[in-house]
Amino acid sequence: MNIIYEDLDILALNKPAGVNFDWALEDRPELIPVHRLDKDTSGVILFAKNEKTQEYLRELFKNREIKKTYLTLVVGEIKDKEGKIELAIGRSKRTPLKRVAIGEKRGKIREAVTGYKVLKRFDGFTLAEASPKTGRTHQIRSHFAAIGHPVVCDKLYAGKRFVCPAGLSRQFARNSPKC
Repeated sequence: MNIIYEDLDILALNKPAGVNFDWALEDRPELIPVHRLDKDTSGVILFAKNEKTQEYLRELFKNREIKKTYLTLVVGEIKDKEGKIELAIGRSKRTPLKRVAIGEKRGKIREAVTGYKVLKRFDGFTLAEASPKTGRTHQIRSHFAAIGHPVVCDKLYAGKRFVCPAGLSRQFARNSPKC
């Protein structure tokens, strides 16, 4: 476990890609997960050490007082320097594991907003900082795919635009929450 911060109430860990958000519970079963990250997403994940702290942190997430930012590499060159993707997300009618912002949806359709800033453009790719204003499952992956710029190496959402540059073996997304 790569500990970023720890005190009596909170533990912040650097979650590696390829493990579920609760992987730390194997070594530290007393920890209480506060939020989730996709299995293939790396980044900072917070755990509470008691129920009072869990409630407090969940309330901060719910009220959007903790800002989540993701560094992501997407296919294609995004034209605008910054923008906002405002597309509701629901389960795909065809693929139940997939959440879609465009196309046929089923189940509960939920509002979703993702802000982004272009950090650098490469030949055929864009490095962007994405800031979800809502916390929907697969939100960043779904939103960028919906605007024609899927996350690189994303087998679930890229469809015909699937590209995985040499040296990468997983979707390119890293999380960093900020208070």
